[in-house]
Amino acid sequence: MTGGAGFIGSHLVDRLILEGARELVVVDNLFLGSLDNIAAARAKGAVLYREDVEFPSSLEYIFERHDIDVVFNCATKALNYSFMNPSNAFATNVTGVLNLLELQRKGLFSTLCHFSTSEVYGTAVYEPMDEAHPIHPTTTYAAGKAAADLAVESYVRMFGLDAFIVRPFNNYGPRQNDSGPLAGVIPITARRIMEGGEPEIHGDGLQSRDFIHVHDTVDAVMQCYDALPAGESVNISAENCITIGQLVEQVAQLMGYTGPIVRKEGRGSDVACHNATSARLKELVGFTPMSFDKGLAATLEWYRDTKGAKA
Repeated sequence: MTGGAGFIGSHLVDRLILEGARELVVVDNLFLGSLDNIAAARAKGAVLYREDVEFPSSLEYIFERHDIDVVFNCATKALNYSFMNPSNAFATNVTGVLNLLELQRKGLFSTLCHFSTSEVYGTAVYEPMDEAHPIHPTTTYAAGKAAADLAVESYVRMFGLDAFIVRPFNNYGPRQNDSGPLAGVIPITARRIMEGGEPEIHGDGLQSRDFIHVHDTVDAVMQCYDALPAGESVNISAENCITIGQLVEQVAQLMGYTGPIVRKEGRGSDVACHNATSARLKELVGFTPMSFDKGLAATLEWYRDTKGAKA
């Protein structure tokens, strides 16, 4: 599992342990990942290598020491990071997957589940967005992910590898980064309120996202493992489209905040609309995600319980 100490990756690590994985190896440079996220997994036998997937020698060292069958590639750097270091944000997404594909081509593992992102689509040109939607990335983060997807598809065609692509839309839930410029909108809004600050909306607040709880994403990935053909991709969405303005107001209401909401300048290259369909996912597997109201309330409760005392 690359990126296994991160937000989505650590939840997938927990699920693989629950499913009885024979051995679980986590590779994470802790750029955004946290040792706290995988403390319970390590206590149950998961092995952590604090290494970087961008370095082939690091991966070769690990694969020489473990009999690895399946790789879940969650390694990446946050979308907002591409505004700070656009070149590295792109390179991380591309180099990491190429290194893995080369190891797979050499027979060092059998199956690759590659995590893409809805950001590769850019702003919706039609709604709801399905897997045939044009690829039109607006950031180098998204462009790197799109290039990585093409790499997976080409290696499958050229070498007959068993690799597939899952494309989650906007995840939320426990363990998502809640501080600094790389934080997600839900946890950073909750943190500001808990610390006595004011929530923020960047731009007009009409930009929309399709949010899905991280546990639902993990469920979908586990089911897709046996159902999605090699070289193909599938959207993972709860079909829950909400504007950022509505979202921030909902978070504020659930946390009992009645003060002002600060308006700030919009971010350049921000996607205006994400409104997905999970029709193909539902055709492949039985998929019934939790409601956004339920998931958001549970998420905010987790942040209150785990971060409130520190705030």
